[in-house]
Order: sequence, then C-alpha cells, then structure tokens
Amino acid sequence: MSQAFLFYYKGALVLGEEIALGENEAKHIVQVLRKGVGDKIQLTNGAGFLAEATISVAQKKKCHVLLDTVKQYDSLEPKLHLAVAFTKNNNRNEWVLEKATELGVCSIIPLQTKRSERNNYRFDRWKGIIQSAVMQSQQYYIPELSQPKTIASILESYTDVSQKLVAHCIDDLERISINEIEKQKETLLLIGPEGDFTEDEVNMLNSSSFKSISLGKNRLRTETAAVTVCAYFNMINHA
Repeated sequence: MSQAFLFYYKGALVLGEEIALGENEAKHIVQVLRKGVGDKIQLTNGAGFLAEATISVAQKKKCHVLLDTVKQYDSLEPKLHLAVAFTKNNNRNEWVLEKATELGVCSIIPLQTKRSERNNYRFDRWKGIIQSAVMQSQQYYIPELSQPKTIASILESYTDVSQKLVAHCIDDLERISINEIEKQKETLLLIGPEGDFTEDEVNMLNSSSFKSISLGKNRLRTETAAVTVCAYFNMINHA
C-alpha cells in the first residue's frame, strides 16, 4: 500500500464505512488514473488520519470507497510556524506555500509589516495549493493558514513558542547565523517583505525574546529566504 495514491477527504475516516469522494477526486481517480472497482487508494483528512481503501463504485463523476484500515499519526515535532510578508507576485507567493508545506510547516501566517506589499489574499486558492502539496508530499496533516497578523498580534498570539526567530538583512543590528538555531524546539520564524523589516520592528521583536538570524552573505528574495529556513529546520530536526 505504500505506493497507493493519496487523496484528501474532508470528513471523518471510520473503519468499515463506505464513503463518497468529491467530484474532483472521483474524476481524477476514475478518468485520469483509470482506477476501477477493487483498486486500492489511500485517504487522509488532513488531521493525522490515514485510511487504506478499496474502490466500490467507479463512475465518471462518482467514486465510492470502503475503508479497510484507519490509522492516526502523531503530528511532526518540533513544530515550525512560518510568518511571511507575502509579495505582490502571486506566483511567488504560491511557490512559498507549496514548498513550505512540502517541508512540513505546522502553520503559515501572512505577516503585515510597515513595508508589506500585499493586503489582499486569495485564501480559497491558497488552501487548495496547500492541500495539494500535502497530498504530493505524502503527509497527513494540513498546515493551518491563518488570517493576516501584524507584528503586535504575533507577539500576543505565540507567547508559548520556545524559539522565536526573525530573519533580516540589517547589518547594524546583531544577528546569529542560521546554523546556530537550536534543534528540537517549537519555532516561530518571521520573514519580512522585499524592503525588509524596519529597525524599529526588529528592535521590538528582539525586546520580546526574538533572536535575529542571518541567512548568509547573499541578499535573498522573500520567498527564497522563507524556503531556505524551512528546509534547514526540516533537515536538522527531521532528517
């Protein structure tokens, strides 16, 4: 079953039940993958559950499956919360969402800063991209996509997170290297806009237990910086 295709089902997965999949999933399974009655697939509801299922009805716009096994998995630890000031470029934003999800982030927070470029968000489309990335990367938890938050709101909402980091390029302010961040700690990471955080914003964060980090000598785009830290966090904690 490890090679079976994984699909999303929005609902409870209960052993022995027969469930009807959504029309989009049905079309993909029956018309694209050419699966039929008796074939096996896997389902997750994005809340840690994985079901192995047998197709019982296979029509062009209808697919029912019987749930043969259901297992619940623990979420990935330690958790990474990514707060990023999204740009005006939708393609670049969607790339961040996809890659951060593949790398196992727990939550994604659109960050509003003084120099932020984007104030409107395509949440329905973004949730679909995140869901597809979870299926592609064979995970069983869908990251939470939160409402936009200001820095002040971030400071109020994540008081219990043990490691708080802000990546910036302000040479006059002290920073540690990315390879100095601590392993096996729940982490909140802030990535600023194309124009970077202001010094006042960084100072406010530093005075509230945030550590400033450097990602190297090269100046990175917002989306590159976000994925770089997600990849590094995944490597040191989950490889």
